[in-house]
Amino acid sequence: MKSAVVISLGASLLASCSGNRQNRETAKLPDKPNVIFLIADDIGYGDLSCNGSTTIHTPNVERLAERGVRFTDAHSVAATSTPSRYSLFTGHYAWRRDDTGIAAGDAGMVIRPEQPTVADLFKECGYTTGAIGKWHLGLGDKTGSQDWNGFITPGPADIGFDYSYLMAATADRVPCVFVENQRIVNLDPEDPVAVSYKEPFPGEPLGKDHPELLTKLKPSPNHGHDMAIVNGISRIGYMKGGKRALWEDENIADSITCKAVRFIEEHKSEPFFLYVGTNDVHVPRWPHPRFVGKSGMGPRGDALLQFDWTVGEIMAALEKAGIAENTLIVMSSDNGPVVDDGYADRAVELLGDHKPWGPFRGGKYSIFEAGTRIPMIVSWPARVKPGVSDALVSQVDLYASLASLLGKSLPEGAAPDSQDHLAAFLGEDPKGRDYVIEVAGALSVSDGEWKYIAPSEDAAYQKLTNIELGNSREEQLYNLRQDIGERNNQAAEHPEIVRRLKEVLEAEKAR
Repeated sequence: MKSAVVISLGASLLASCSGNRQNRETAKLPDKPNVIFLIADDIGYGDLSCNGSTTIHTPNVERLAERGVRFTDAHSVAATSTPSRYSLFTGHYAWRRDDTGIAAGDAGMVIRPEQPTVADLFKECGYTTGAIGKWHLGLGDKTGSQDWNGFITPGPADIGFDYSYLMAATADRVPCVFVENQRIVNLDPEDPVAVSYKEPFPGEPLGKDHPELLTKLKPSPNHGHDMAIVNGISRIGYMKGGKRALWEDENIADSITCKAVRFIEEHKSEPFFLYVGTNDVHVPRWPHPRFVGKSGMGPRGDALLQFDWTVGEIMAALEKAGIAENTLIVMSSDNGPVVDDGYADRAVELLGDHKPWGPFRGGKYSIFEAGTRIPMIVSWPARVKPGVSDALVSQVDLYASLASLLGKSLPEGAAPDSQDHLAAFLGEDPKGRDYVIEVAGALSVSDGEWKYIAPSEDAAYQKLTNIELGNSREEQLYNLRQDIGERNNQAAEHPEIVRRLKEVLEAEKAR
């Protein structure tokens, strides 16, 4: 256990974390802040009432926004979970690697132990670090090689986390268990877990063959969520054993929230960094009974209310511990929204006037704005003046920006694509980045006004999710200030802007 002494951002901190503060004044900051990354899953810009939605009410998120800076032009690096979270933790563009796509349930850990992470940064500066909830970055060394019934290594401890309590993969993929400090929780050694993504286990019923066993949700056609049955819901992949360890979907949010609150309570007297990944809106959506029917939009809408509850519980825990003022919370989402993503939960039929994507085009999986323009709030009452910022910011820059806050020089090779935009995240710089780069099939670059999408041979439309993916064999250029819905391709009219942004993209690719 680390020392419970809180170190101030004065001489003692700079002695232990030597370095410089790029683009920062040397004025004395408040005591070393606790930092929480609260990362939602599949929540779109338009899913929160603080961003203008009138069809859903998320009062706790609103309260967090009132205590911090709400961003209108914040971006994830990718439009799906694994590459988005990879870049968040490493400060490295996921598109620079060819193995950061959506991870299988038995994938090896995408972030390798030798790779520096933002958790390493905090640990080096005397913080206790924790990771709780949705992970989807793989566990173990290689795909399919995990010892699910023993100590699963490598794992979060190898990339900077002192404590971890994680969903083994993601909610719609087996194994459907929590893994605490790299061991499956509540595992009965007499009932070992077996996982396969190749062949089903003899005698284990599958959703496609036994719809009568699907007592909670049935899969949408052709999505692939029709394999192993866990908790009355069929998943992707095959699994047997571990009956006592299986989660109940309606209790996932409670489990994640309770572990997060406990972490706060146990470490309130020392600086901590905590990643909390919520699952709520990601399929399969099966909220706790206390939220069911409350939104009028079925399980997806109810799951939004459940997420809002988690935000409220974490805020309440900080207030009870007396550390709310000096805790920096980054609340965001991993990517944009999707309505029907594999289960017949009537999300499309019950959507009504609600627009999870807000004013943008596309959604999860899409290179259009709704795929990567995500909600973001940064709250630090001791330092941040509440307001709304139109600064162009990217999650990839949180690594370098927080290093700047801590006065820490990054080692060579760490966070190579992360830039110090601490002033923007704290609401002090109204401009932010010169440009953001994102990936979802195609690559795009945007300077906040103009957005260029590079040509791609990938599909333009995903029928299963009813989402425009944005891929085209033609170059695309949109003026986001005049055409936020990206309907008018102006590439032919502005070849000079196409050339400028294309050069930016090519230069980044060449680095």
